[in-house]
Amino acid sequence: MQLAKRLETLSTNVFADMDRAKNHARAIGKEIIDLSLGSSDLPASPHVINAIEQSLHDAKTHGYLLFHGTKTFREAVQEWYSNRFGITVDPETEILPLIGSQEGTAHLPLAVLNPGDFALLLDPGYPSHYGGVHLAGGQMYTMPLLAENDFLPVFEEIPTLVLKQAKMMVLSYPHNPTSAIAPLSFFQKAVSFCREHQIVLVHDFPYCDIYFQENNPPASIFQADPQKEISIEFFTFSKSYNMGGFRIGFAIGNAQLIRALKQIKAVVDFNQYRGILNGAIAALQGSQESVKQTVETYKKRRDAFINALHSIGWQVPTPKATMYVWAKLPEPWTHNSVEFCTQLVAATGVAVSPGSGFGKCGEGYVRFALVQDPEVLELAVEKIASFI
Repeated sequence: MQLAKRLETLSTNVFADMDRAKNHARAIGKEIIDLSLGSSDLPASPHVINAIEQSLHDAKTHGYLLFHGTKTFREAVQEWYSNRFGITVDPETEILPLIGSQEGTAHLPLAVLNPGDFALLLDPGYPSHYGGVHLAGGQMYTMPLLAENDFLPVFEEIPTLVLKQAKMMVLSYPHNPTSAIAPLSFFQKAVSFCREHQIVLVHDFPYCDIYFQENNPPASIFQADPQKEISIEFFTFSKSYNMGGFRIGFAIGNAQLIRALKQIKAVVDFNQYRGILNGAIAALQGSQESVKQTVETYKKRRDAFINALHSIGWQVPTPKATMYVWAKLPEPWTHNSVEFCTQLVAATGVAVSPGSGFGKCGEGYVRFALVQDPEVLELAVEKIASFI
């Protein structure tokens, strides 16, 4: 059977590759400590689960759910966002429910790019940003994120010929995998740059709550583009509310971009089960204490893990946000992160993500996900020490 050529580029990705390596390690008897996937091990809040549970007993929630049936959810999003960032949002034209933010970032290129158009992407960056552009037939120009630039792209380095064909730029801060935070001044520069070159500005914002400096919250793109002239922003309940398996998120942004994404979505799927939206409403409108507890948990894990790495002589910076540690590999592994990760899990059972899986500029790094308790993280470092 001959399948579409577009699948060739999608034959591998960092998470699938590590899944195979983990299964091989299990097969040879290793007990896995999995730090490779940013899937929270923490539970959703009881009031969220209760809202979903109550919905199950209501037969009216069991049918298809179309856009107009999501009004209550969109109004809850509007209230949450306006209270959080002080920006007015129209729930009818500027908010779209999504099956996780990854759905939105992967589908948006179909609405924005014609074949051959360029998308400006972060390198390293999240794999679905690349995959969506490829499926849309777009070209990718990767903007290097280097430690000496605080893992922020340098717009002045983008070639003129690329800019002439560029239709969208994708940013994501706090950043996965580097854990970098972008200041508001950077977003203001990005908005000005994209406005000048008539480029749609996309901001993937899953870690808006996962930051460790209380007086320095991450900025929304609309604090730099309050009229929503050129921008769209994606949110998810996976990180803040530990609802990754429920697959619920939303987009906020320019009404034309929301309408275009809605057209793509209408071809692909209906919305989630209404009970999941009810749970998401409860998350937004209920106590935010669970979010604070989640952040505190990741902070304790971060500190325990960083201290353990430092104790074995692996010096890595302390992340200011996200649930990850981005670590430069020691010799002799600085040019082969995949080999390091596959050999590490085979030898010790500790699974981490190779930096090269997030882009060419990720080579020489690995990403640790802080999805285990501190004592397990410390055990993982002991095993890593024996390996290196």
